[in-house]
Amino acid sequence: MGAGKTTVGGALARRLGWSFVDLDDIVVARKGRSVPDIFRDDGEARFREFETEALAEVLDSHIPHGRTVVALGGGAFVQPKNFSLLRESEHPTVFLDADLPELRKRCAEQLDTRPLFRDENQFRQLYEARRSGYMNADIRVDTVGKNVDEIVNEVLSRLDLHDDFSQ
Repeated sequence: MGAGKTTVGGALARRLGWSFVDLDDIVVARKGRSVPDIFRDDGEARFREFETEALAEVLDSHIPHGRTVVALGGGAFVQPKNFSLLRESEHPTVFLDADLPELRKRCAEQLDTRPLFRDENQFRQLYEARRSGYMNADIRVDTVGKNVDEIVNEVLSRLDLHDDFSQ
């Protein structure tokens, strides 16, 4: 939460002329409810099931039809089934890293839309529990103190992609 997945992912896709998909948006569209409503009504475990279904759909139907940048929700990457799906797809994964104080600062104005953010201790525990899983991404980019363009440039460089790249 707060790493910049949606913002950086969208900017990266625009720069490359690719499509952009936010996994949470697919879940919301399929279920007709917001992420906080799904968490409240169905619980986190059920939300994770919806998320896995959405990821499988994206990997099977969106990506084969064109170059696509996909933003995964904060807990999606560390779910074993999702991690397996991503590894099997052989698409590169990027971890946008930031320290806990920076993430808290970025999320502070979004209390109502971040169901797992509200409790500071819970947020810290999630960060600590998930971080080691995030480190399994193909590429780690430290985002602290960088603007979106700087982060996008670093991702492009690390993935060996260039502004003139398009297909």
